[in-house]
Amino acid sequence: MRLPTMYLAAIVTTAHWTASMTHAAQVDYPTKPIRLLVPQTTGSSTDTMSRVLFAKMSEILGQQIVIDNRTGAGGTMAGSIVAHSEPDGYTLLCSATPSQVIGPQLYRKSMNYDTFKDFTPIGKFAVTHNMLVANLKMPFNNVKELIAHARANPGKLNWGNAGTGFQSHLAGVLFTHMANVNVLHVAYKGAGPMVTGVISGESHVTLGPAPAWMVHVNSGRVRAMAMGGEKRSTLWPDLPTIHESGLPGYKSDGWAGLMGPKRLPKQIMDKLHAAMTQAMNDPVTSEMMKKVGAEPSLSSPDEFRELIAKDWKSFGEAIRVANLKIE
Repeated sequence: MRLPTMYLAAIVTTAHWTASMTHAAQVDYPTKPIRLLVPQTTGSSTDTMSRVLFAKMSEILGQQIVIDNRTGAGGTMAGSIVAHSEPDGYTLLCSATPSQVIGPQLYRKSMNYDTFKDFTPIGKFAVTHNMLVANLKMPFNNVKELIAHARANPGKLNWGNAGTGFQSHLAGVLFTHMANVNVLHVAYKGAGPMVTGVISGESHVTLGPAPAWMVHVNSGRVRAMAMGGEKRSTLWPDLPTIHESGLPGYKSDGWAGLMGPKRLPKQIMDKLHAAMTQAMNDPVTSEMMKKVGAEPSLSSPDEFRELIAKDWKSFGEAIRVANLKIE
C-alpha cells in the first residue's frame, strides 16, 4: 500500500531535520560538561597528568571536564563504562598503558569489551618512561654490570615491583627474560612500599614509572641507571636507554592518551584532538607535565592506535613469560 504524498513528505522532512540537528550538535560540541573516566586512583601519575591537561582543555572547550576516578580489575572498569557509552563526546577515557594493554590481557574472562574495536583513539598526550634504579649499596652502575652480577649470582637478586601484573612487574619480567637472568621478583602492595623497599635495600633493583622515582633520584637516595624508552627521555637526557646500554631491543615505557567510545563522530574527535594539542602546546601546561615526570608527546589518532597494538604485543609477551593468569 502506497503512503499518501503528504506522509512521504513528512517522513523525508523529519529525517532531514534529525540529520540537521545531529550535525548541529556535533558542530556546537560541547554544550555541557564532559565526563572523563580515569582508571587510576586520585594522586596517581595518570590522575595527576589528567588534571593538568584537562584543566586547560576545559578552558579551551568552554565546558568543564569532570574527572571520575574508577579503579578495579586492572583499570578495565573505567574502560567498560566508556566502551558502552553513547558516542556523543560526553563520556571519555584517559587511557594509559596499564588499563589499555595490560589489564585487558590479564582479565580476559571477565572482559565485556574489545580494546581495539570498542574505542575511538583521539591521541596520546604524554609518555612516562620506565626508569631502572638500584639500591645505593649494589655493586653495579649500569645495565651491563647489572646483567653480569645477576648471572654470577643466580636467584640472589631481589627485583621489586608494585604488584603482580603491574607495569613495573611486567617491565622487570621482560628485562630479565631478554637478559636471560634468574632473579627473585618481589611484589609489593603498591608503588609506595616498592620505593621504600628499594631504598632500604630489602629489594635491590626495580624498573618502573619514572615519576615515582624523580625526587629520590634527585636527592641521591637511589641510583638511576637507564631508561626503558626507545629513545632517551628529554627529562633525563644523560641517562642512556636500556636498549643502547646493554640489552638491545628492549623497550618498556608508559603513556597516557585520550579515547572515546567507538563510532565517535569525526567532527567531535577532531575538535577534542585540536583542544588537546593546543593545551599541550601551552608552555605552562607543558612545564607542569614535566614537573610530575611526564614527557609531553602528542600523536595522531592513527599513531595512537598503532602504539596500542605494538605495546599489546610486547606486554603480552611479558604476561606469557610470567605465566600470569587472573580469573
